[in-house]
Amino acid sequence: MKIFKYIITTCMGLSALSSCDDFLDREPLDLISSEQYFYSADDLAAYTINHYSFPTHEGWSLGTLNNDNGTDNQVSGSANQSLYVKDIWIVPSNAPSWNFERIRAFNYFFENVLPKYEAGEISGDATLIKHYIGEAYFLRAYEYFIKLQTFGDFPIITQTYADNKDELIEASKRRPRNEVARFILEDLDKAIELMSNDVFSRNRLTKDAALLFKSRVALYEARYETYHRGTPRLPGEAGWPGANMDYNAGFKIDLNAEVDFFLNQSMDADKQVADKIALTSNSHQLKPTDSPYGWNPFFEMYSTVDMSTVPEVLFWRAYSSDFILHCVGTYLYIGGNMGLTKGMVDSFLMKDGTPIYASDDYKGDATIMQLKEGRDERLQLFVMGEEDLKVIATGEKFGYPYILKFGEEHDVTGYRVKKCFSYDPTQGASSGQISSFGSIVFRAVEAYLNYMEASYMKLGRVDETAARYWRAIRERAGVDTDFEKTIQMTDMEKEKVGDWGAYSGGQLIDATLYNIRRERRNELLSEGLRMMDLKSWRSLDQVNGYIIEGFNLWDEAYTHYDGLIYDGSASSTVSSPELSKYLRPFQRVRDNNPVWDGLVWSKANYLDPIGFRDMQLASPDETIENSVIYQNPYWPTEAGPALE
Repeated sequence: MKIFKYIITTCMGLSALSSCDDFLDREPLDLISSEQYFYSADDLAAYTINHYSFPTHEGWSLGTLNNDNGTDNQVSGSANQSLYVKDIWIVPSNAPSWNFERIRAFNYFFENVLPKYEAGEISGDATLIKHYIGEAYFLRAYEYFIKLQTFGDFPIITQTYADNKDELIEASKRRPRNEVARFILEDLDKAIELMSNDVFSRNRLTKDAALLFKSRVALYEARYETYHRGTPRLPGEAGWPGANMDYNAGFKIDLNAEVDFFLNQSMDADKQVADKIALTSNSHQLKPTDSPYGWNPFFEMYSTVDMSTVPEVLFWRAYSSDFILHCVGTYLYIGGNMGLTKGMVDSFLMKDGTPIYASDDYKGDATIMQLKEGRDERLQLFVMGEEDLKVIATGEKFGYPYILKFGEEHDVTGYRVKKCFSYDPTQGASSGQISSFGSIVFRAVEAYLNYMEASYMKLGRVDETAARYWRAIRERAGVDTDFEKTIQMTDMEKEKVGDWGAYSGGQLIDATLYNIRRERRNELLSEGLRMMDLKSWRSLDQVNGYIIEGFNLWDEAYTHYDGLIYDGSASSTVSSPELSKYLRPFQRVRDNNPVWDGLVWSKANYLDPIGFRDMQLASPDETIENSVIYQNPYWPTEAGPALE
């Protein structure tokens, strides 16, 4: 078997094709031969699980809790300069993500497995054989969704290729993004047809996970084709670079029809999940008493060792106290070098459904405990306050944030997330411990949220199904289920200050859609979907000089710290009260600080640039002009920063 890491790049050097001979002729890394393999269910199981590549808790870090860093929800100790400082991100020689290694692995699987399956040559349980084939379709769809988010238009590859330059160039032709999205849904439909639920306690992929992922992909594409109208990022729109390619000469698209198709696909998949799976209950108890377990299923869901007992968790990764561990519990205990933003915290409603600026009961934010009082229980449960219990046995409290510590013990904004925190002392509830609790990959509440948004985009109103889902989410959160009351009290001029999702294409959205997005933001706190949402909503156009703020340092909290220095020099430990009473993590030191004046977004950054060498190698004469690969909008075809 020959493995191609890239269709073009790996197999064609500057000189001759023979430069790849050694790589192409060696045995594959996993030593899998189709002549000896793929004849049993166990073979299929081993192959597919070897290609699982999902965001899960890993090693010495906050694991998946870090995946929303660099958004308006949360930040790490350093600003993402590649995204938010002009001229930092440049077109590379080879784009790291412009590769086909995993796609080829799945195509190799299908080419070898499907004929054996159809001939009845694979031994083992028939249900499991079908399930593993379904997993491969899911995994190829998952890989293609990464490519869709990264590049938009992308080659659709359904076979393996020999070492032939003309064939490889032909295969490198990019297909319009709507076709890529449809291809992903086709793979997921095959996965849904073949896969089962509860085969492995949901510790392997499931049919329900495939349905949920289908809803995510379809909603993503419907959003993109709705909110990116009038930009060259959409096929068929003015300036779309694909229009310059001969192979797209006959391409036509009805964007309205495409959006409607994707919305229908999302809503259908959502209902199959949401109508079947109830949300994990919230006891409305906000802290444990004498035991780390059994006090609140909602809180404990995120740090449960055996997540197979939680129906809402559709797919999760298990760990072993003897072999495979992570350190999320410890990092939550010590700080983790991450922090939620003021905008994130302010977005949570009062328990009566009132925004904080419209409530007479809001206590203010002089302390974190004060700002949490009477608020949405997701804020109370999943954001740490000064008086919140940290260790049951000793009664230790979290105290004031670790803003003067740096590195892994740093509270960047003063707002530390408590989602995934465990009160079990064996799971990281004291410094230095390691954790073996599970890591959630998909949970059913996303189907509720996806339907709410998709149906509103399609119908322009909240239908009864969406209303039922919305009330269920708010009831669990301990918030008044009358969402219409919240909508009526929403002031978009106030909401836009701390929520990029208040915009699409630089324009404020309506209050109903905003509150659907708000619900999603609050429910999916630190679950790694925020940047996907912002890009598909086109919610970053207006980010120009945006200042990230954290907790209220200068009204009261400052009295609990020694050694605060705030003169803007290299010795500064915090931002100056003259700038704001709220901690500004990226305005601590002025010199050599490109984000001192705020974060700035470039239009090009919605899609990654394709490497200039990638484009050259997809050309018969290795010139950019004759390449079958076109560059993404606002990026040059040579090494250099974004044009806009």
